[in-house]
Amino acid sequence: MAAVKETVNTLLDKLHLSDITGTPVQEPSEEQLNELKSKYQRAGQDHVFAFYDKLSTAEKAALFEQLSDFDPNYINELANKALHPPKAESAETENKLEPLPDNATSSVLDSQEEDLERWYDSGLELIAENKVAVVLMAGGQGTRLGSSAPKGCYDIGLPSKKSLFQLQGERIAKVQLLAKKRYGKDDVIVPWYVMTSGPTRGPTEKFFEEHNYFGLKKENVVVFEQGVLPCISNEGKILMENKSKVAVAPDGNGGLYLALIKSGVVADMGKRGIQHIHAYCVDNCLVKVCDPTFIGFSASKDVDIATKVVRKRNAKESVGLILQKNGKPDVVEYSEIDAADAEAKDPKHPDLLKFRAANIVNHYYSYRFLESIPQWAKKLPHHVARKKIPYVDMEKGETIKPEKPNGVKLEQFVFDCFPFLSMDKFACMEVKREDEFSPLKNARGTGEDDPDTSKRDIMAQGAKWIQAAGAVVVSEGDNTGVEVSPLISYGGEGLEFLKDRTIRAPAVIEKEE
Repeated sequence: MAAVKETVNTLLDKLHLSDITGTPVQEPSEEQLNELKSKYQRAGQDHVFAFYDKLSTAEKAALFEQLSDFDPNYINELANKALHPPKAESAETENKLEPLPDNATSSVLDSQEEDLERWYDSGLELIAENKVAVVLMAGGQGTRLGSSAPKGCYDIGLPSKKSLFQLQGERIAKVQLLAKKRYGKDDVIVPWYVMTSGPTRGPTEKFFEEHNYFGLKKENVVVFEQGVLPCISNEGKILMENKSKVAVAPDGNGGLYLALIKSGVVADMGKRGIQHIHAYCVDNCLVKVCDPTFIGFSASKDVDIATKVVRKRNAKESVGLILQKNGKPDVVEYSEIDAADAEAKDPKHPDLLKFRAANIVNHYYSYRFLESIPQWAKKLPHHVARKKIPYVDMEKGETIKPEKPNGVKLEQFVFDCFPFLSMDKFACMEVKREDEFSPLKNARGTGEDDPDTSKRDIMAQGAKWIQAAGAVVVSEGDNTGVEVSPLISYGGEGLEFLKDRTIRAPAVIEKEE
């Protein structure tokens, strides 16, 4: 079939018609081509056109479109910084690390119950007023899990067979219903903006459509795509994947910001009257999507960014830490903090680590901050990953698979903008790990952050909820835990109908009986 499609496209190409999908094929005009060539020539990157004259019309059109999306001067700037980083700071300018100030933090572990209730109520009211949206970062594939599908499609083994996408979509549906009932609204809408990558966009859209958007309205689920950046050779040249395509890589989760602007998501939020945004990563099966308490806490502080953290397990746990760096909010990776700081105790709480706020990539943004993205997006740093990148030999036209790293991929991190804020515009909420954080990173059987631990944590949470509601859970051997559908309970509420009942594990609570 592929061969037939290629033959048909070749014939159509010669006639300057359209490809087999019906998309018009038209190469750029001579004037357009010369203008773009000149741009790359001035930047010393015109080798990207080396095979252009020998390409088919469809290939010429595709390469022209791809190259038009990049600014070669900006690529040169990034390449220069990546390949010739500034010298390390001297000891005299050593970074000063401190925990976040008390007035910027709270913890559900020791907050007053009345504060938690107040934040929950105010957050739910903002949701009822249709002022809250959710952004999901879902660009990754399940490669480590043995799947080429988007990670959000993955079934972690729950009795219900629900995917990560379905669990999260149903939590949005439930929080909409809670807000609707509490405040007597006719309709409550929490738009769900789903950021994918090139390879995951199509499968994600198909999966959502096949599952009827998990009970949400199609017009309130917006799929958009993160950007890419060219791969750069060790000599600072743009690498070509083949004769008609630049080698590219996703621009990291920090690419979220420009993608929100370029895709029109921020503009759409503005039209809807959105003021508060919850953003998170797809691989956390316990994530409280659109958490009213977190929304209410962040809004009460009038901050531009807030973040959820969990308590670091021990001094050696490999997690990034949210703290103050030279008086600014920041994330410091575990490899960047020395043993003395890692092991230091909190003077106010000697049994706790001084630096214990573990980053789980779970954030609140004000709309005004997202609206300001164009003013600061180009200030975000790019991080370098040296890789073995297949490329085309520009003289012979042959594809080469290098045996050692021959170039760099550039990416941005979503937290790189934190230092742009003053401390009064940043806040942090500590939550219980067992309640809100169980990432899916590794293949089954790893024993840590894998499908089995994700399933275990969901089932353990459900069992805890129904026991708190007055039910008895009977477990035998490895058959433990209860799965509670998000459509029945968002955070343990509404389970009174189970009082005095005996539930034999494993079980699924999907409806009131």
